Amino acid sequence: MKTLLLAAMSTLALTGAATAAGPDPAKWESVLADAKGETVYWNAWGGAENINAYVEWAGAEIERRYGVKLVHVKLDDTAKAVGTVVAEKAAGKDAGGTVDLIWINGENFASMKSQGLLLSPGWAESLPNWKYVDIENKPTIRTDFTIPVEGQESPWGMAKLVFFHDSARTEPASMPKSSAELLAWARANPGRFSYPQPPDFIGSSFLKQVLSETVADRSLLLKPVDEASFTDITAPTFALLDELNPLLWRGGKAYPQNYPAMKQLLADSEVDIIFAFNPSEASSAIAAGELPDTVRSFTFPGGTLSNTHFVAIPYNANAKAGALVLADFLISPEAQARKQDPAVWGDPTVLGIAKLPAEDQARFASLDLGVATLGPDELGPALDEPHPSWMERIETEWKRRYGAAN
Repeated sequence: MKTLLLAAMSTLALTGAATAAGPDPAKWESVLADAKGETVYWNAWGGAENINAYVEWAGAEIERRYGVKLVHVKLDDTAKAVGTVVAEKAAGKDAGGTVDLIWINGENFASMKSQGLLLSPGWAESLPNWKYVDIENKPTIRTDFTIPVEGQESPWGMAKLVFFHDSARTEPASMPKSSAELLAWARANPGRFSYPQPPDFIGSSFLKQVLSETVADRSLLLKPVDEASFTDITAPTFALLDELNPLLWRGGKAYPQNYPAMKQLLADSEVDIIFAFNPSEASSAIAAGELPDTVRSFTFPGGTLSNTHFVAIPYNANAKAGALVLADFLISPEAQARKQDPAVWGDPTVLGIAKLPAEDQARFASLDLGVATLGPDELGPALDEPHPSWMERIETEWKRRYGAAN
């Protein structure tokens, strides 16, 4: 999929940028009028029931309030939606596209932005609810995996890599404090850890975590991959993964398909440590009855990956006004507070609480973040996401080394 996508994008590069203008968010009443009666096809990951339920709630709310219908196009890989837009551009379909909004970040955003396949810059920062977004304290809101956002995607949630375990089976004090300690733990507990098979996003994120901890000069990861030095730079990373691989669940001969499958392994006592890109994920799983209430979170004192996830509007979207209305609703205090509730989802807010009206501050203050949610002082430092080219390159190398066994 990625090879075909890159080939198509190379062709598009010769045809010039396709970035298009849309309705002006500064004229919001006009946007609302245009949006009424539109159907927004939101291409978003559909692999978790709680997230799907949240999307369904958001759809019901925007239809009731604004007359905009939402259709959740459930994806297992965001690249499929990107590929649809690429194919439509190649076919000359510069209007009336089938994708109105994409849940996106990282390499997929970089790919679309570089080829001008997104709505014109600036729209996100002109949304009415943008005034509440915490641009002062959350730098990844304006820089997505080192790529300047420039208002071409709207932030929807914050993410930080957090590990968790069942304290009824494993002592908190025995949990590893780095990737190197995780390898040592796996030596002592073979078969009790695994990660989703790349290119699953969570599995690839684990690879990037190991890369970020083992690279000699982390600043190199903020630049595009230099093929000439890739092998030397990543040698410590793959030395660790080479040793870890046979110590994984099922001896590294099989991998969980995705995060929900990995979570089920913990619930079934088949593994003892799993991880997610959400500090409240363990509490959310406890609230949903998916994990026992003895599960606890931990992180690495040296830092774990952190990023923002977004929604973006393709340049040829059919329902641009409706997509703007949905994007704005998703960063409303009401929608953000509901999303941060572990009983609903537990995804951290992109808003600055101090910027909110008193009643909305109280809404956030009343949230019970759950027994397994780490406080801000316990999460440890945030590591920058590498440039998007690193993800694709290490996925390719991972597949070459280990993929044939699956």
